[in-house]
Amino acid sequence: MRLPSERHAITHKFEIAGHEGYITVGLYDNGAPGELFVVISKQGSTISGLMDGFATSISIALQYGVPLEKLCEKFEHTRFEPSGLTQNADIRMAKSVLDYIFHWLRRRFLETDADKIKSANLELPKASVDDGTGPPCQTCGTTMLRHGTCYYCHNCGASTGCS
Repeated sequence: MRLPSERHAITHKFEIAGHEGYITVGLYDNGAPGELFVVISKQGSTISGLMDGFATSISIALQYGVPLEKLCEKFEHTRFEPSGLTQNADIRMAKSVLDYIFHWLRRRFLETDADKIKSANLELPKASVDDGTGPPCQTCGTTMLRHGTCYYCHNCGASTGCS
């Protein structure tokens, strides 16, 4: 089902490891998403062109009735650059632009207020007993583990310089 010529939309600004972008979601009258636009800084770049084509394909999928839940399951946790810390307090780390987009879509359109409160109250797991003073990883933000005289990230594999 195509969207009407005039529709409401939501635009969300995001930043992943210094790369800025905007997600715009066109909405059906009932508030359900029906189209997706993704604008990444550096117009004319390969990633910008790929994201434009990908967003068009997601829009077509939504308009043909593919559930947003299934799209989120498929594209969350995809890993490629750019990845890293974000400015969003609800999504602190993104493994890729797709990971960020679909985590945001899930939180915005699929989770209830009770789900958001429940996930906000979950305690983050501790990596190990001896990592209480480890610095946050520069790549992904996870607390690093001591490895000899250096630190190692158990999440992404980054190191503070030791081999």
